[in-house]
Amino acid sequence: MQGNMMDVQLTVPTILERIRAQFAQREVVSLLAAGRDEAGNPVPHTHRTTYGEVADRSLRLGNALMELGLQKGDRVATLAVNSFRHLEAYLGVPSAGLVLHTVNIRLHPEQVAWILNDAGDRVLLIENVFAAMVPAIKAACPQLEHVIVMGPLPQALPGVQDYDTFVMGAEPLARYPQLDENDAAAMCYTSGTTGNPKGVVYTHRSTVLHSLASAPKDALNVGEDDSVLPIVPMFHVNAWGLPYTCAMYGAKQVFAGVFSDGRSIAQLLQEEGVTITAGVPTIWMGLLGELDRAREAGEPYRLQGLERVIVGGSAAPEAMIRAFQERHDLTMLQAWGMTETHPLGTASSVPFGVDPTSDEGYRLRAKQGRAVPLVFLDIVDEAHNRLPHDGKTMGRLIARGPWIANSYYKGTGQDNFFELDGELWFDTGDISTLDERGYMHIQDRSKDLIKSGGEWISSVDLENAIMAHPAVSQCAVIAMDDPKWDERPLAVVVPRPGQTVSHEELLAFLEPRFAKWWLPDATVLTDSIPIGATGKFLKRELREEYRGFTAGDSPQRSEQTQ
Repeated sequence: MQGNMMDVQLTVPTILERIRAQFAQREVVSLLAAGRDEAGNPVPHTHRTTYGEVADRSLRLGNALMELGLQKGDRVATLAVNSFRHLEAYLGVPSAGLVLHTVNIRLHPEQVAWILNDAGDRVLLIENVFAAMVPAIKAACPQLEHVIVMGPLPQALPGVQDYDTFVMGAEPLARYPQLDENDAAAMCYTSGTTGNPKGVVYTHRSTVLHSLASAPKDALNVGEDDSVLPIVPMFHVNAWGLPYTCAMYGAKQVFAGVFSDGRSIAQLLQEEGVTITAGVPTIWMGLLGELDRAREAGEPYRLQGLERVIVGGSAAPEAMIRAFQERHDLTMLQAWGMTETHPLGTASSVPFGVDPTSDEGYRLRAKQGRAVPLVFLDIVDEAHNRLPHDGKTMGRLIARGPWIANSYYKGTGQDNFFELDGELWFDTGDISTLDERGYMHIQDRSKDLIKSGGEWISSVDLENAIMAHPAVSQCAVIAMDDPKWDERPLAVVVPRPGQTVSHEELLAFLEPRFAKWWLPDATVLTDSIPIGATGKFLKRELREEYRGFTAGDSPQRSEQTQ
């Protein structure tokens, strides 16, 4: 027996039509770069528009692209910052039956060219602040037929079109093409920390379902009365899906563009009455420093309406979560996901009956959280045997669900996908625990775990603990060679300005929390730690820099016993 429900296709045009019908007057705010000051820094200009205007321009963009001769399934790349124009591409490109391909602007130019060629992009929408890259990109990407600059052209460039002229010169798309919900809507590439990046192709269906599931209270808690500032870039896993989620539910969207320093973000949060914001830990470190500075100066920011500071991309130290809550009364929510998970997989909402500001509440908020509806998680050993969910046993984190990838573009990296009990699963590459209530806690990336004397040590746990020390700004823990134990932890530490910390002081700070054999054998103080295109520490570069380093090479060391 079958049911008698309508088979309605889940496509991006359903989101576009919803904002036209219900949220046409809701505001979209963008900080745009309007020239540079005497020091060469970009000067911000606030641009205001509405969902109704964005919808109209999105339809014009879709029609203009079709008039170039593009066919259903053709790829349109963006090299752009967060702004209303990028939002128009989010909505207009898939609604025309084309595939939106957001490219990471922080990658090396050669890697950008490789990705554009691998995806077969025919059109590139590029932010005007990156226009100097156009000649090199066109030379390296012969399949690229059209380049359109988003924002005023800073210089005359042959064969390049102005985005606003291109859009407004076309009529709105009169009729959507026939779309299947399983058609490709967008694609992103992984950050390529090992080998070439791999493409992940999102469907219209996965986009709509992800938008529905990421909004509820125990996920990101997005509604029409919210003002949302996604600092996470729109080229990074579709800004964690927030542009689509906010559009679907009618939330005001605020975009910071190139302005991601602590002061700019704090001012934008205050001026636009932001209720939800999202970004990686390095962004929040900068904001925390600015909030502390302003409070100490007797000029605190007015952020009473800010309900959730969402952190993802890498683990947030419990000390940071406590600092936002206890010093500024701001609630930090940790979430987890990947390019392959569209990305939202979990959110660290606190369960019923637990005080979020109790020690247990902070401990749970420092985990990656519980799976959102329709996402399933498990942990397995190397032979894919399931492991207990006891909060202690570490295993390979695997995931499945309707917005989890089932393969990579062009079939690369298929070892990451496997069947278990007749179901397809994705191996995330993370080493994690799961507890009895479903809380997932990432211990490390599999390649970053430290294996000492046959036992695993989590670099993430050590890093988060060390960054709670008042003299420490940043810390990355990596493995160094050891003739007896194979590998031992090395702590690479950036002290806070004007402060220093010794290896012995760090050991004394860590000893109450960790077994003695977990403690770092050496500490190296440095001015900075390399950070990659997605805001994560580049441990691969650190491992290369400290290759061959031993505890005996460091003046700050102590003997540890296994």
